[in-house]
Amino acid sequence: MKNPKSKLVLSLALVSLIVLVGLFGFVASSKSTATAGADDEAAVRDVLMKSALSFEKNDVAMATKVWVNDESLTVFESGHANYGWADYRDHHLVPEMGEMKNTKYGFSDIRIHLAGETAWATFKYTISADVGETGKMRHVDGGGLGTAVLEQRNGRWQIVHWHSSAPRRTPAAAVTQ
Repeated sequence: MKNPKSKLVLSLALVSLIVLVGLFGFVASSKSTATAGADDEAAVRDVLMKSALSFEKNDVAMATKVWVNDESLTVFESGHANYGWADYRDHHLVPEMGEMKNTKYGFSDIRIHLAGETAWATFKYTISADVGETGKMRHVDGGGLGTAVLEQRNGRWQIVHWHSSAPRRTPAAAVTQ
């Protein structure tokens, strides 16, 4: 090609092709990142819902699948702390499941945040159950706020930290005589 205009047209065509390929790669990468984020958010939400369902069904085996089963777990609830899966399972989860029947446990206003292989969620919870021993059952309804921290371990999300709290009860009115 001895014609300078032909060289210029060819150069511009080549530059345009490079820009288009780069733009296509960027768009494809952005879509896969957005899809991965949406998939992770859905997976985190699923873990939270399975945790609630395991509690409703008194199903420790199901809980074992969504909570980390090692000493890194921390649970803060009602001013009490559990450190490690065995402590939480044996001294909190199983006894509480044993006391509650006809349990309904749900979450609302779930807000999930992702940062690599870590996620945290804030939520509101409600709980309703019959509590006590047969013949001495009483019905309770409650609710509050919670935060869960999850890590992606071996390709699946697991709860590594849980903190929930109920609103303070209004003090009983003083009796005057």
